[in-house]
Order: sequence, then structure tokens, then C-alpha cells
Amino acid sequence: MPKAEKTKQYILEKAASLFNLKGFAGTSMDDIVKATGLSKGGVYGNFSSKEDIALAAFEHAVRRVSEEVRERTRVISHTLDKLKAVVYFYKERILNPPIEGGCPIQNTAIDADDSNPRLRQQVINALDEWQQRIVHTLEKGKERGEVRLPVDSRAFATQFIGTLEGGIMLAQLYKDVRYFDAMAQQLLAMIEGLRPAS
Repeated sequence: MPKAEKTKQYILEKAASLFNLKGFAGTSMDDIVKATGLSKGGVYGNFSSKEDIALAAFEHAVRRVSEEVRERTRVISHTLDKLKAVVYFYKERILNPPIEGGCPIQNTAIDADDSNPRLRQQVINALDEWQQRIVHTLEKGKERGEVRLPVDSRAFATQFIGTLEGGIMLAQLYKDVRYFDAMAQQLLAMIEGLRPAS
């Protein structure tokens, strides 16, 4: 990897944690400079504005979480087991998330809701992509007879993400994994409910 690309990646890694912990408004360019140990010119040589850093850092954070989840689910063949593995992944990482500060989608969604349209749109895009991956998994499961046919894949994806994110929020707020566990039980029951009648 060229040195310029390494520097850019290094900035994104540091900025992803900062924005995830402090939000867009709460993170200053001075914070980014201090976290990276680079000069302002070194940071601005790679990104034209704080917003550009935030957008790229969010993308980096989501990609990193997604890669870890995919690494876990790639080796699992059965549709319902894949979905359960996602729940178990978050259960294990709830208080030690891949990106410091918790779920980047949730944190950025709250942070950018009305204040930053570009960042808000990027969160919507990430959620749409996540929903589409779940829908795709379920549709393949239906083809293989692992998921009962009347299931509305899109509605399930929305419920799955909403329940998962609710559990993450409560566990982060209380710093107690039991709050996620309660939601995880609900999710696992929802997943089992997809199983075709034998």
C-alpha cells in the first residue's frame, strides 16, 4: 500500500473512533490532529474538510464491522444459523465493539438526523445495504427450503435491525450486556419462527 494511502487509512481509523464517541459537532479538527499526531496540513492534504473526513470515517467504520460479521457468517451454510451468528456476534462484542463507542450506524443516525444531510444519507444507504443483505439471505433460504415461504423478508429485516439496534442502545446506555440479552432472546425466537413446519 502506498504511503499516502496508509496515511489516509490511519486518519480514518483514528477519526472513526472520535466521531463514533463524540459525534460530528463534538469532534473538532484539533481533536483529529491530536489523535493522529499529524499536522493540520497533513490531515488537510488527504481530506478537504471535516465533513469529508466524517463521511469517509463512517464508511470505514461500517465496512470494518461488516467485515467482522461476514467473517463470522461466511463459514455457516444454513440461513437461520447465519442470522443467529449475527446476534451472537453482537452479544460477544456489545461492550467491546469493533469501533470504539458502539454501533457507528446508530451513533451517526442520531448525530446526523437533522444537522447533516450528507451524513444522514450515508447512514440511510448503509441501513438499506444491511437490509438488502438480510433480504438476500432470506430469499436464498426460501429457495433452499430453510425459510418458510410466507415470510415477508423486507419486514423481517426491518424488525431484525430495529430489535438488534435497540438492544445495542440499551446495553451501551446501561453498560450492561443483560439489556442486549433480553433483545437477543427476542431475536433468536424471531429467527426460529422462520423455520418451515416439519
